[in-house]
Amino acid sequence: MTAYIVRRLFYLVPIVFGVCLITFLLFNVVTTGDAIAKQRLGQHANQEQIDAYKKTHGYDKPIFVRFFTSIYDLITFNFGRSEVTHQKITSMIWDGMWPSLSLMLPAFIFTVMTGITFALFSALYRNTWIDRTIVVISIIGMSVSFLAYIIIGQYVLAYQLKYFPVAGYEWGFGVFKFLILPGLIYVLASLGRRVRFFRTVMLDEINQDYVRTARAKGLNQNVILFKHVLKNALIPIITQIVVTLPFLFMGSLLLEDFYGIPGLGAMALNAVNGNDFAIIRALTFIGAVMYVIANLVGDICYAFVDPRVELR
Repeated sequence: MTAYIVRRLFYLVPIVFGVCLITFLLFNVVTTGDAIAKQRLGQHANQEQIDAYKKTHGYDKPIFVRFFTSIYDLITFNFGRSEVTHQKITSMIWDGMWPSLSLMLPAFIFTVMTGITFALFSALYRNTWIDRTIVVISIIGMSVSFLAYIIIGQYVLAYQLKYFPVAGYEWGFGVFKFLILPGLIYVLASLGRRVRFFRTVMLDEINQDYVRTARAKGLNQNVILFKHVLKNALIPIITQIVVTLPFLFMGSLLLEDFYGIPGLGAMALNAVNGNDFAIIRALTFIGAVMYVIANLVGDICYAFVDPRVELR
């Protein structure tokens, strides 16, 4: 397994190189230094101001020099400074990561555990009123817009009923009161989709021959579900989970924006609105690296839950 992990980490090199190349082309070739300078300085900026801006941000250097300098900076996590606030981007990302995780991680874990629980109930009582009720509620939950959950929750529960703060964030234990409502909205918006997926996976497994054999041997229904069906259904479940993991660090754009949470999602949205290309480039790079690492973690988890999977 060690050789497999090392080999997969080496695979990270061409992927990171490709991400660096694409982001460089987008921010340095498709969008020229003159265009970026005019966006930042305004359309009435003279040529002297534009040249000074290009020199300050390195746009006056040859394109190959800028490309390899960009790769070196990204690999060493030297993302430079924000073009709007002039803060160090590394510090901004470090500070924004914790609010995003404090919101997304508990909500994500609760959603996955609850989704698996409801899926098991649905599989156990399939084709009964319990199964149909779970499916109908899941479909209704999937059909409501994520934005509708946010607006209704903020207006009704926070503004009208005053059960939660309308928006805000604070460091320390007092942060929990600001995270309950957006976390609840995340659960409501994503639970239906996960229940439907997990239910489909469970039903695919519960109709397999080994389940009929287990029933013929007289095994308890709970033993069949939890020891056999759930274990064999973990492969697709892990696949869906690891794809979602990078977004826990990057945060939720809408939730953080509406509820004033200073996470990476809000940072990315502000960077897009403010044409802060340095932050966009840094977040794009980090997202790509985390996606590759999450897939590596998923492959390793496959080997633990299914002995038939060999990591070579």
